[in-house]
Amino acid sequence: MHDVNADSQRAARPGAGAAWVRLAAPAGVLAAVAGAFAYVGTVDPNEPGHYPACPLLQYTGVYCPGCGGLRSAHAVVHGDVLAALQDNALAVAGYAVFAVLWTVWVVRAARGRPFRLELGPVQLWAAGALALVFTVVRNLPFGGWLHP
Repeated sequence: MHDVNADSQRAARPGAGAAWVRLAAPAGVLAAVAGAFAYVGTVDPNEPGHYPACPLLQYTGVYCPGCGGLRSAHAVVHGDVLAALQDNALAVAGYAVFAVLWTVWVVRAARGRPFRLELGPVQLWAAGALALVFTVVRNLPFGGWLHP
């Protein structure tokens, strides 16, 4: 027998079943990021031999903007934010920006609204300039506190 009442309830809530579909992509991204952080939290980058060395640092002695990023992620997983900031402050800022953007994405997806992150040339140049300044300062004598 066909349940007319259930059909009318579904019709009254348009897109209720589609909410899971809309949240699948953000959930998948969260699962991938959580898996990566769980791996780095388990396999300590402070112990040699677990991860490859940064080629720029190895061959030139120059810290790139990513140097210390794995140690920073490891420290975040273990709740040591100060150590994470010391290992790579730019990466910690990136983790925070990711968390905020992911949350906005989830809220918009749950409401059935699209999420578009459209960065213009000004924002891209600003991000590049920030990474460049961070890299230069961490490699100067007075920027030693930014060394991983």
